[in-house]
Amino acid sequence: MSVSREEVERIAGLAALALDPAELPELTAQMDRIVGFVARLAEAVPLEDFGDAAGTPSESPLREDVVLPPDLSLRPADLAPEFVDGFFVVPRLGAMEES
Repeated sequence: MSVSREEVERIAGLAALALDPAELPELTAQMDRIVGFVARLAEAVPLEDFGDAAGTPSESPLREDVVLPPDLSLRPADLAPEFVDGFFVVPRLGAMEES
């Protein structure tokens, strides 16, 4: 099985990931290698050898692949203890202080 560029773009869309077009060839190659490793594992140990797992259904219903808008019920400023000019304010680390 081979992973195509279009499949990687679709997966990224479903996961709400922004992809740089320059990174797409390398990411496609990495995902293709991962799928190849999984296929090799399936050949090495057939799933039939494991039998049925107790209490698990033989088939699980799948949900439809739909890209949803992000759930931003809270603004980032509502989550931060301190938020100034569009930035989260964090305490200074002691190691960063000048002596």
